Amino acid sequence: MSGGDTAGRLVRPFTLTGGRTSPSRADFTLITTVTAVDPPPTWATRSQPEHQRILRRCAQPIAVAELAALLDLPVSVVVIMLCDLLEEGWITARPPHPVSRTPDMDLLQKVRDGLGRL
Repeated sequence: MSGGDTAGRLVRPFTLTGGRTSPSRADFTLITTVTAVDPPPTWATRSQPEHQRILRRCAQPIAVAELAALLDLPVSVVVIMLCDLLEEGWITARPPHPVSRTPDMDLLQKVRDGLGRL
């Protein structure tokens, strides 16, 4: 962990969210992909240091769970902070691709056959 990332551990998580315990939006999951957009010129003076850390980590698309792990923060805290950043227009969020509900019978047959050979 770099020296700039250790500052997050010195602050209790509830202070990072201003005491909020639930996100303002329900569209973030563990596998939602977030990406920073070009921040407005005043982003450095208007955002908290923790928001800046998130924006740096989101320079490339990253899943919410991975971001929380890299920041060493609870997912619930990261999601609340991501909601702030999304509402400010500083990040984009892409939901996971839906999984087909129709089973692939050929694949299931191959798995069954493979298990039978064990």
